[in-house]
Amino acid sequence: MRVLLVEDNEILGEAVRDHVAAAGHAVDWMLTIEDARASLRAVSYGLVLLDLRLPDGSGIALLKEMRASDNATPVIILTAHDQISDRIEGLNSGADDYLVKPFDLGELSARMLAVIRRYGGNISPVIRFGDLRISQADRRVFSGEEEISLSGREWAVLDTLLARPGAIISKSQIEEALYAFGSEIESNTVEVYVSRLRKKLGRDHVATVRGVGYKIGAPA
Repeated sequence: MRVLLVEDNEILGEAVRDHVAAAGHAVDWMLTIEDARASLRAVSYGLVLLDLRLPDGSGIALLKEMRASDNATPVIILTAHDQISDRIEGLNSGADDYLVKPFDLGELSARMLAVIRRYGGNISPVIRFGDLRISQADRRVFSGEEEISLSGREWAVLDTLLARPGAIISKSQIEEALYAFGSEIESNTVEVYVSRLRKKLGRDHVATVRGVGYKIGAPA
């Protein structure tokens, strides 16, 4: 999943970026609203982590712009504003969740997964595809009783497919989920990781739609 982090505190921003990237997500970290706005124009993100107090204005303004332009990307607000009125304003402006600083990075991960599950229509923390059981919360996959080990990049591809089960996801959409700004994109990366997933999960679960992209079947 490609994540946009908008946070001007460099210590916190670095910690969040590294934590989210360690889970296999590509992270674009922006310090200002203007840079975040440009990023949103250029990239389709799976999630936005948004601070409210930024050098060039309030994150609420950016959030309202997103919703006014029909950008439905999930947004989690990260802020030191802990008043109930602040939370209400954030949620009423279109945020999907609200996390008050300081926060535990483990809780951030849990809230990210919960928001993505709701956005993708996967309310249950465990997704089933035939004999496969996928737990995104603790990043474990089972085929029957046997656990299947996936690398961080394999998880990133699987997360992208799981966000829209049954839909065809293009190669460029998967590349966007794998690479942050400034990363060098290898021409056959997507094909390599999709091939590895098909071998591990079973060819029936991950389908190639020739010339269009890839898809994972609808969950049971």
